[in-house]
Amino acid sequence: MSTANNPDVAKLIEKLASNDACQRAEAAEMLCHACQACPNGETPSAASLATLPLVRACGDCDERVREWAIAALEDFGPPPIDAIQHLVQLVTDSKPLIAYWAVTLVGRSGQSAASAVAALAACIDSSADLSVRQRAAWALGQIGPAAFSARPVLLQAAGQSDSRLALLASEALEAIGS
Repeated sequence: MSTANNPDVAKLIEKLASNDACQRAEAAEMLCHACQACPNGETPSAASLATLPLVRACGDCDERVREWAIAALEDFGPPPIDAIQHLVQLVTDSKPLIAYWAVTLVGRSGQSAASAVAALAACIDSSADLSVRQRAAWALGQIGPAAFSARPVLLQAAGQSDSRLALLASEALEAIGS
């Protein structure tokens, strides 16, 4: 897997854990380039390996690392199915960017993320970060009818004073159905 255009993803993931912020930023940048979507819209295998480390890197203390990690995740399609449960564990992370991106990737999984409904509903109720709450409402809508058990939380969110949260909750309720 090591070539000039396709770096060894495992080594880059290791560098993301370095004590040196410059090494972490370089690794995140290289992962961003390695994980860009293929021309046919598929997510490359590099993305599968890097999903969780990149989500965790969104909480890095170095701004450059966070920016490259986010840039990589912005182009991701749905994460690998086996990553969903690990992402669910991150939706309540105390660092809002980690929680936000974990929720986003869970939402991109659509119906495959039905096991995440309770965790996403809990985010709407308990997250101190408004963007995480909004994204959790969006993610529940992406899951669709399998998120039916989240209707009470979404109904409450649809009446919130934050217009974006209310809109996303209403859209999720429509996607879930009655």
